[in-house]
Amino acid sequence: MSKARPEAVAVFDVGKSNVRLSAVSNTGAAITTLERPNYVDNSPPYPHFDGDALHAWLIDGLATIARDFEVSSVVPVAHGACATLVDDAGLVLPIMDYEFRGVSDVDSDYDAIARDFAHTLSPKLPAGLNLGRQLFWQQRQFPQEFSRATILMYPQYWAARLCGVRSSEPTSLGCHTDLWDPQRRDFSNFAKSMGWPARFGRRASAWTPLGPPTREVAAATGLSDECKILAGIHDSNASYLAHRATRERPFCVVSTGTWIVVMSHGSPLDVLREDQDTLANVDAFGNPVPTARFMGGREYAAICGADAGATHPSLFDLDAVLSSGALALPSFADQGGPFRDQAGRVVGEVLRPRSRAALAALYCALMTDHCMTMLEARGHVILEGRLASNEVYASALAALREPQPVFRSHDETGTLRGAFALSLLARGIKPEPATVERCPVGPVEKLKATRLRWRSLLLSAHAGSS
Repeated sequence: MSKARPEAVAVFDVGKSNVRLSAVSNTGAAITTLERPNYVDNSPPYPHFDGDALHAWLIDGLATIARDFEVSSVVPVAHGACATLVDDAGLVLPIMDYEFRGVSDVDSDYDAIARDFAHTLSPKLPAGLNLGRQLFWQQRQFPQEFSRATILMYPQYWAARLCGVRSSEPTSLGCHTDLWDPQRRDFSNFAKSMGWPARFGRRASAWTPLGPPTREVAAATGLSDECKILAGIHDSNASYLAHRATRERPFCVVSTGTWIVVMSHGSPLDVLREDQDTLANVDAFGNPVPTARFMGGREYAAICGADAGATHPSLFDLDAVLSSGALALPSFADQGGPFRDQAGRVVGEVLRPRSRAALAALYCALMTDHCMTMLEARGHVILEGRLASNEVYASALAALREPQPVFRSHDETGTLRGAFALSLLARGIKPEPATVERCPVGPVEKLKATRLRWRSLLLSAHAGSS
């Protein structure tokens, strides 16, 4: 008799920079992970992701995982500001990269009917970061293709490719799209005026089992008919759900990757300010969550330079940077954040790669602290994702937030635990609290003095540009 394969949940995580497929055990830990970069194709009609190439990679990966594990469910997770236009034959237009600036051609007409921060809690963002602007531009440029398309948010596109069922759910709809009214839990007046709500798939929760794999997918992967394809979730919301599913008191999740996203449970919505790029995300339960963000992963790389990925700064490196007086001032990316209209610069001289990395981590900690202050974040702070294991970032933020406790998760992507929580909710099981550890606290007095100087330099830079 052959030995039974262990059960696993497959998590397909499509990040802006990287794509991962993981087999997750019944404890919520990754057993095996496959990974590839997420390439942008710059050929016409606009910069886009190759959906068919990603699908082929996903199918091969699922086949690899299904040889070793009995896959009970597949959970799609994907970055925000992305939707697909499909008909029964597949994609009718390529999957747009939200950094495509050509959509700004429609800004004057678009803003006149879409800008409604009081109801959407979605600020005006550059390029295609407001998903509604992407759709508005595509409808004007490609009216025939658009007219026959169903609109699928990015996680639900991958679910539909696996099981054939088209759905929509609130975490992606409510991610600074201009399409959603978080407090009414319904499409925005703008989306309704465009006649778009009926174009989306049927409403579902992120944990809704949509169905088994199609016959073609089952044959190509070895997934069984018992495997459930879940509707899926926006990536930062997956990181947030890992803790929101078991917490009621105020707390704050900091999801780190290409973007650093600060989501503050228990903060009032009236702290949100459009001019500061704060917004409301919508969690898996449909509730608005005060949020601030900046493109921290990309800014970290810009400050570090070529050594961004290979250099791991230590607390010794942080102390050297603090003693030198060097500081990085925002912003090193113009895609979002409270200082996106300012040009980033480094004050002082930092030459060693490890010191540059420490400077970058300190910058991200100062920016995260600023975002949390804007949101009036209270309670425990939980770091998720790539920078959670960065000792300089974690200890600097812990010092800046002192006495507010800062913890970090062991989930290296920040999304696996939330995706696993969805698989439990799909079976009616309440998730267990996620395991976190207290972050070491850096030199509090030095870091708080550095924050005062950083803010003073910011004010001087702002005054000089006025």
